[in-house]
Amino acid sequence: MRQFFKYVLATLVGLVAFSFIGFLVLAGIIGAAASAGEHKKVAANSVLELKLNEPLAERGRDSKFNFGGNNSATGLVNLKEAIRRAKTDGDIKGILLNLGIVQGGMASLEEVRDALLDFKKSGKFVVAYHEIASEKSFYLSSVANEIYLNPQGTLEFNGLSSEVLFYKRLFDKAGIQPYIFRVGSFKSAVEPFFRENFSDSARYQTVSFLNSINGYMVGQVAKARGIDPARLKVISDSMLVHNAPDALRLKLVSKLGYFDEVQDYMRGKLDLAKDKKPNLVTLSEYTKNDEADENEGKTSGNRIAVIYAEGDIVTGKGSDDNIGSTKFAEAIRKARLDDKVKAVVLRINSPGGSSLASDIIYREVVLTKKVKPIIASMSDVAASGGYYIAMACDTIVAHPNTITGSIGVFGVLPNIQPLLADKLGITVDRVTTGRFSDLPTITRPLSEFEKRTLQEEVNRIYADFTSKAAQGRHMPVERLRRLASGRVWSGLEAKSNGLVDVLGDYQDALKIAAARAHLKADDYRVQRLPRQRSEIESLLSTFGMGDDNDEAKTKALKAELGPLYPAYAQYQQLMQMRGVQARLPYTLDIQ
Repeated sequence: MRQFFKYVLATLVGLVAFSFIGFLVLAGIIGAAASAGEHKKVAANSVLELKLNEPLAERGRDSKFNFGGNNSATGLVNLKEAIRRAKTDGDIKGILLNLGIVQGGMASLEEVRDALLDFKKSGKFVVAYHEIASEKSFYLSSVANEIYLNPQGTLEFNGLSSEVLFYKRLFDKAGIQPYIFRVGSFKSAVEPFFRENFSDSARYQTVSFLNSINGYMVGQVAKARGIDPARLKVISDSMLVHNAPDALRLKLVSKLGYFDEVQDYMRGKLDLAKDKKPNLVTLSEYTKNDEADENEGKTSGNRIAVIYAEGDIVTGKGSDDNIGSTKFAEAIRKARLDDKVKAVVLRINSPGGSSLASDIIYREVVLTKKVKPIIASMSDVAASGGYYIAMACDTIVAHPNTITGSIGVFGVLPNIQPLLADKLGITVDRVTTGRFSDLPTITRPLSEFEKRTLQEEVNRIYADFTSKAAQGRHMPVERLRRLASGRVWSGLEAKSNGLVDVLGDYQDALKIAAARAHLKADDYRVQRLPRQRSEIESLLSTFGMGDDNDEAKTKALKAELGPLYPAYAQYQQLMQMRGVQARLPYTLDIQ
């Protein structure tokens, strides 16, 4: 009996000790989360260092409590606000762009680049250092006063490209027969399922918008570096830059040097002695995580609601990584019914998705437009369903290099009967109460009547989409349909065709919203929707203790699959497609 009580006592002591340690850890986490919104005190004569080594997202995901895997992202909102605040911060004397491979869309980079150009108006310096400079990172750093490239480093400046994976041979080998239903010769999102390469129309539109984006980028770099655009185009097209000396000779960079030489440059700018190390402040140290900077010093009761719609458009609540129709319809409805909200900015970064989900969100935009201004601000991508939710807004603002348009719909229904029967030896039998009771089905071929019926439904949805787009754009539906057919446009092309109203960024959209609501710059606060999860909620989710544990699953899968994760994510995206889709052709990754 004494042994029994000894073991019981030891167990109780262990539980108490474990609980006490757990309490201390949790208290530390809560304390860290509570202080996350506070600025670190910046020493005088400091330099803000921007590395941008995480993906750029509209709203960031912090990585303080990131256990197992990496699912963090740099928020475009916080990044731009940090640069804006640094412009007038007497303790910040300059910005160091310490860049490698920047992960972000062209429009997002344009907003950061514009913020850096505005920062330079203060007379403060911007210096860039590269060991390896990708096309995108060089584009960002081209605004710097001085660009340093490591003498053994490389700089990529050979134009943009986009490649697509085609699965027809895989499907043929696996025994999968895809039935394709689409409208528009440019609606090429389904081509990977039944072709081995681009169709003529898909290649034509991709060449068009990719050259438009590349031409704009070359023009901006030429302006920043003082090089004739035609000469810069030759440098790019002929790939004249092979190494660091080439980059210096062609004046793409200012100097070849190591990081210690960049520090020497900063010492000169900061008037420091040679033995003094420049004080570098990181972005995470300089920013708040509650996105509060934009409202600093503002006490007005008026609000402009900024609703961030980023990711695929799906039915239901969705997750942090996509646009759930239920959640976003509620966010727009909340802004519409709130008397303090005088205008709405719908910030869109989406390739589209479910046509039903897009239409649910579209309806809330239409209702909001009747009672207060609602402005669309397009980021990297606002195409297909992403355009659908924007087309009823009072004004559509896009970047010159935004991917937009793709007004079209499609549906895919695979027949896996050959896979089951011929490859796996599985047969299927069924009992139905009517001729079409099992439709839609993936375990038998479709009849001609069934294929015709499904195509007619896709045609009906396309007709509805284009009619609503024509109404929102105030143009005849015949003209709108000539611009539709699933064709993708750059922002510049879309502006010239009347699909967008203004070329500009988020700040331009905010100014337009304020002007429409008759608000002065200091007479409103920005309210961001939907609400993001707090640090504690994210932490609980990481351990599977929150509302859901999708974030924990994603981190674990990224850590396990590594470079194979994008293929898995594309498979999951395909599995989540329900009903007719209004989605961008392919998964565009411009490099």
